[in-house]
Amino acid sequence: MDNIWAVILAAGESKRMHLAKLLLPFDDKTIIEKVIDNIKDSGIDNIMVVLGAWKDDILQILENIPVSICYNKDYQSGMLSSVRCGLGSLPADTSAAVIFPGDMPMIPVNIISELVSCFRENHSGIIVPVCKGKKGHPIMIDRKYFSEVDKLDDTLGLRSLSDKFADDIHEVKTDNEMIFRDIDTNEDYINAINKP
Repeated sequence: MDNIWAVILAAGESKRMHLAKLLLPFDDKTIIEKVIDNIKDSGIDNIMVVLGAWKDDILQILENIPVSICYNKDYQSGMLSSVRCGLGSLPADTSAAVIFPGDMPMIPVNIISELVSCFRENHSGIIVPVCKGKKGHPIMIDRKYFSEVDKLDDTLGLRSLSDKFADDIHEVKTDNEMIFRDIDTNEDYINAINKP
């Protein structure tokens, strides 16, 4: 049986909000807990959380939640450094990883499940949800590309992996724009908690 892990990128500084935004209330929990719940509800049991800024604050919330933790000491250099940290901390028998930004608690559970199903059915190396022709989150990566992430240009980020291996991408089509909805600002947060 394949061994699929979720990697949650939770190391950011929340520069635009000046607080630990992943600990803001969301659906009677916190944003980070909601992301974890969505992943578990999709059928992925193994979760690696990448911490950096606000590490101690977030650890308090994660204390009694069965997730693995890694610390990205280079978190200030950008999101790609957290992806590398997360992938590098996974067990050797990992088949693939699904990469989640920690500030996207509205990604639908069924889309996560569909990515995993597609991986198991067609063995594409990179699987992404797509809405109206635009790629969203999360992105699923076969283990064979983990080492390629180390070679990517930091300024281009993880998306450049899709450009590099465009012939090995499977797109999961959806009409759900929540695959784009992150929480970067106070306005984003207010809109998210007041979602219809």
